[in-house]
Amino acid sequence: MKAHWWKALGVVLVLYTIIFGFLGSVPRLPILNETIRVLYFHVTMWFAMIILMIASLSYSIGYLRDNSPFRDLKAKEAALTGMFLATLGLVTGSLWARFTWGAFWVNDPKLNGTAVTMLIYLAYFILRGSVEDPQKKARLAAVYNIFAFVMMIVFIGILPRMTDSLHPGNGGNPGFSGYDLNSDMRMVFYPAVIGWTLMGVWIMNIKVRYTKLTWKLNEQLD
Repeated sequence: MKAHWWKALGVVLVLYTIIFGFLGSVPRLPILNETIRVLYFHVTMWFAMIILMIASLSYSIGYLRDNSPFRDLKAKEAALTGMFLATLGLVTGSLWARFTWGAFWVNDPKLNGTAVTMLIYLAYFILRGSVEDPQKKARLAAVYNIFAFVMMIVFIGILPRMTDSLHPGNGGNPGFSGYDLNSDMRMVFYPAVIGWTLMGVWIMNIKVRYTKLTWKLNEQLD
């Protein structure tokens, strides 16, 4: 049980986020109104995605140092789980945009940067599938993963802050913490970040364990 406490914590925090995210009190702001509740899902999922992409980056760097196939596997699964969370974040963000900006997608630097970032990481998986030699594939993927992470920071972290953007905290707009993330929302927001991150790590670990078992089974069959 000691080894699984963080999984239980992740489940509890996500359930807490869902319950209090929909039922807890939120500030009554113009335009946003009740839609501000999406903050607990859209933004926190993206926080979790970035953490998983950092983990993927660290595993890729580790692979370049010791050529461990397990590090390459973890880099791949961390990135894949990060893409899953990014997709959920993009969907919830589009729903939020529909009610606050009037459309599911608008010409916004951060939205466009998000789309480019996801295409860059999609190319990472295409690259992995296009090379047959395991060592060559892992090394190329590791190098590309470093490039992909740098591009993600540029497209969703740097460029939106240098241009006009509808997103809070970008293009001169105040961040949520600056004007409407009150104490009640913080009590849900921060646990949500931890909860979604733990769930993402759990999904990644399940996929890693499944692949390892597949490798062992194939070795026995051979």
